[in-house]
This record gives sequence, structure tokens and C-alpha cells, in this order.
Amino acid sequence: MKLYLLACCTATLLTACSGNTHNAATPTAATTSPADATSTTASVADLDQQFVSAWNNKDASKVTAMLADDVQFLQGATHFVGKDEVTNKWITPTINTIANLKTYSVSTGTEGSLAYEAGTFSVDVLPTPTEKVMGNGTGNYVFVWKKAGDGSWKISMAHLEDLPVQEKK
Repeated sequence: MKLYLLACCTATLLTACSGNTHNAATPTAATTSPADATSTTASVADLDQQFVSAWNNKDASKVTAMLADDVQFLQGATHFVGKDEVTNKWITPTINTIANLKTYSVSTGTEGSLAYEAGTFSVDVLPTPTEKVMGNGTGNYVFVWKKAGDGSWKISMAHLEDLPVQEKK
């Protein structure tokens, strides 16, 4: 299974570097309702925007519902596996610390039961009890989606690479 995921990740990254089908300067807009995530015609951009909307609305249960049971989360040296671990170690502790998530798609694709979107993101990093200053965060992302047995699309892999947070002025 790990070899399969490695092959999917490699193919996704190679494909993501092969061309730009979207204007990277314009964030993708949410254009569908969450129910459309089960449609076989839902676009990858629509799926990603449902994720972004749920995240920006601080709806952790909706974000978690978008994860495959065997989801992989990669960020630097961090690697979480499975819906429970990703929820408990990424979504729950992070969702209330950032706001105004925006994604800027560079490349998308769908082949059978797999789909991906890759690009850049920006967020507002909110002050915390230990870090009193608001910041701006940016970085790169890849979301790999897979179609579940019920026809819905679930995030199979989320790969985020952050640049250092800059103090918001």
C-alpha cells in the first residue's frame, strides 16, 4: 500500500509540474454546495473549495468528513496516517489558529478514481496565548482525492509545505 501511495504521489508531483491550466494569481471560487462532493461530475476545484470553505468556517467535522479513512498528511518531517490521527494532530489543533485560507491552483487532473490539485496557499496566522503577533503564512499544497465506494470523493493525501510565517503589518 505504501508503494502504491508513493507511486501516486510521484505521479501527482510530476503531473503538477507539467503545465499550468489555471491562472495562479486568481484564487479558485467555491461554486458548489457540499452535497455536490458526491457527484461523479464534481470538479477537483469544487472539491478543494468545499474543503477551503469548511476550513474557513471552522467546521472541523465537515473537514474531517472529507478525509478518506486511510488519509496521509505530509508537512515537512511530519507524517500522519489515518483519519483519526490527521484529525487529532492536524485539524483539531490547527483549524482555529489560521483564518482566510486561500488556494491558488497551478495544476489539476482527474484519472478514473483519483484526482489532484496542486498550487500555492495563503493564510492569516492568528495570535495565540504564546504568540501574540498576527502573521501571514504562505506555501505550496497538493491534495490527492480518491473516489470512495459510495461515489463520494475523499482526500487521500494532503501535502503542505509552508514558508516561514511573516509578521502581519
